[in-house]
Amino acid sequence: MPDIPFGFSLPGAQPPDPSDPQQMQQFMAQLQQMFAAPGSGPVNWDLARQVAASQLSAAGDPAVNMLERHQVEEALRLADLWLDPVCALPSGIHKSVAWNRNEWIYNTLDVWKKLCEPIAGRMVGAMGDLVPEEARLQLGPMQSMVATLGGALFGGQLGQAFGQLAAEVLSAGDIGLPLGPAGTAALVPANIKAYGSGLELPEDQVRLYVALREAAHQRLFGHVPWLRAHVLSAVETYASGITVNREAIEEAMSRVDPTDPESMQAMALEGIFTPEDTPQQKAGLARLETALALVEGWVGQVVDAAAGDRLPSVVPLGEAFRRRRAAGGPAEQTFAALVGLELRPRRLREAGALWTAVTEHRGIPGRDALWDHPDLLPTDEDFADPEAFARTRSDWDISELDNLGEGPKED
Repeated sequence: MPDIPFGFSLPGAQPPDPSDPQQMQQFMAQLQQMFAAPGSGPVNWDLARQVAASQLSAAGDPAVNMLERHQVEEALRLADLWLDPVCALPSGIHKSVAWNRNEWIYNTLDVWKKLCEPIAGRMVGAMGDLVPEEARLQLGPMQSMVATLGGALFGGQLGQAFGQLAAEVLSAGDIGLPLGPAGTAALVPANIKAYGSGLELPEDQVRLYVALREAAHQRLFGHVPWLRAHVLSAVETYASGITVNREAIEEAMSRVDPTDPESMQAMALEGIFTPEDTPQQKAGLARLETALALVEGWVGQVVDAAAGDRLPSVVPLGEAFRRRRAAGGPAEQTFAALVGLELRPRRLREAGALWTAVTEHRGIPGRDALWDHPDLLPTDEDFADPEAFARTRSDWDISELDNLGEGPKED
């Protein structure tokens, strides 16, 4: 499991001198304020935001200027026009925005909370259970903070991960999850500029390609009412099978000396979460990977069709994005390090080939009609023979949905 380095410290504070009673009293007061907020839940999200903001401030978070906002709005408007002929789903964009890196964190935090809090809750509970009785007595006035200490540590590491993630994501839907507000298409100009520079491709073409992907994501999640809940529940279901490595927590807790606040800085969450190797967990992982691959494969197929001969760099851009997603980007590293969960669409190329085959056999309306119900979508087994799936589905009458019942409702 990859490690996200983390040095825990109170924002704006220097480590105290344990021999100085006044410094220790101030430090304890700061700890109490930081760790013991009533009803704060298993993650200290205020700390997460502060750590992320501090990291972005050090690395740089350029403000979005008026020209960039105009460029983003125009790119998304043009992207929607290009998608119309190659997509049966109408535009899902109600608002086009350009975000800086801090705005990306702020606007996606609600979904991150939903995904991360169940895992953090199990860790914090296990952490409190493992504190030895003698240590609880030694903690004295800090005893009430033991349960929330883990939440603060988790929040600090999440904050650093979000800071890294915000410096690399290109749009609201960049990692395949519906993280942003529904109907809001968002690009991150500073990151698009840096990514395009690394590819040595014109910035305007990179921006338009990202806009096409974002607009395609908005169409899919905006007009397939069950999809948002389906993808997020797949993440949650898999995450529910991840267990807390109690030995790792115990080993980490043993390094904390209550009389030495600096020892808290050495406490990290590496190796605490491990997936269970059970049939249910394997099935959950397959469901998650299939859902991510189908979303990403569909987006790639319609975007490449929309760009066609219009975008000179469409071929290298398409290949670069497929490599970026298949190799595992910053989101995968974030989840793998913090909650033992990878978001890599491992069968991305197979999913793209499958959607291409379905388009050839059924046309655009027939392809997009498969999103009408989850039971119509390809399964993991169908990836092995896209042509066979496409031929079989070409004989289907979508009116047979009546026999399937209504699809799942979005939360």
